[in-house]
Amino acid sequence: MKQPRYKGSTYGFSRASGLMQTRIRKASEARGFAVTRLLTHWAEIVGEATAKIATPVKVSYGKGGMGATLSVLTTGAQATMLEMQKDQIRDKVNACYGYRAISRVRITQTAPVGFTDGKVAFEPADKRRPEPAPAIKAEATQMSNDVTSPDLRAALAALGANVLSKHKTPTKG
Repeated sequence: MKQPRYKGSTYGFSRASGLMQTRIRKASEARGFAVTRLLTHWAEIVGEATAKIATPVKVSYGKGGMGATLSVLTTGAQATMLEMQKDQIRDKVNACYGYRAISRVRITQTAPVGFTDGKVAFEPADKRRPEPAPAIKAEATQMSNDVTSPDLRAALAALGANVLSKHKTPTKG
């Protein structure tokens, strides 16, 4: 007996996001996030600079029901910077919810659920060095002209340019 052909465009397949949506919602609601958009679009809501140093951890509701507290995880060095931005973070998060859902923002340096969940993703700073000035490069090349090996001469010229660029003014000789 022949099976009837599926008439939809997905041929019996479903989107992965549709399958996981209920599980994600249950997991986020367990931590107090009624709107998962706060978790998934954190960088868009609070800005890239704040999102690099802070992560939302939990929304807890008090007994009085007058606004919730958003717990934000950060490192010890960034906690003072976030402390000054608490009002802006609260306003941006409330704009995401559409009403004054968050009344307080609490900055934590470890997650309230345990040390294994309290990990902050660190992004290393960009380590690009500025290119030495042409005059400094020329001086470093002149200093390494006596070396016969071309590879060693190039390495010494690069080292000399780095050393000379550390000083405020290039030496003249």
